[in-house]
Amino acid sequence: MSQFNPNQLFVEYREQISKTSPIVGRRHTLTHSDVTGDLFLTVGPQFAYDLINDMRDEVMGEFVKVGDELVYHAHVFIGGLFDEATAAIRDQIFRRELPLALTAIRYGENPLFQTNPSLDEVPVKIHFNSSYPQFNTSENWGVFSDYKYVD
Repeated sequence: MSQFNPNQLFVEYREQISKTSPIVGRRHTLTHSDVTGDLFLTVGPQFAYDLINDMRDEVMGEFVKVGDELVYHAHVFIGGLFDEATAAIRDQIFRRELPLALTAIRYGENPLFQTNPSLDEVPVKIHFNSSYPQFNTSENWGVFSDYKYVD
């Protein structure tokens, strides 16, 4: 797994979203540069589809009310545009890099988490989206406090 570097994270808040509200209706799009290793977290009322490239290596997530509880649902695109062997490699890469991605989201949203400390206990559910059934899964990945950056 790559090491998280806070100096390589850039956060953009889009319309109708502040650093501390809302919680539900707040969508995260995390992209990166293969050249610099920089991470770009865009927080807005919609996912930042304008920033998604053909490689589809972004992480998109949001807080969702499920009954009376909040759950964080994140989606990654494993395969469908690619052959099965490429989908298997993408699955491995996403699994290796997801802790970094979740740490970046947690760190980038630190004002939100400081204002709402209970968000650290929100369950994180990852949806691996693929047209190949063996990679099309949903998994529990702990809670947000598991991804809190410690220097």
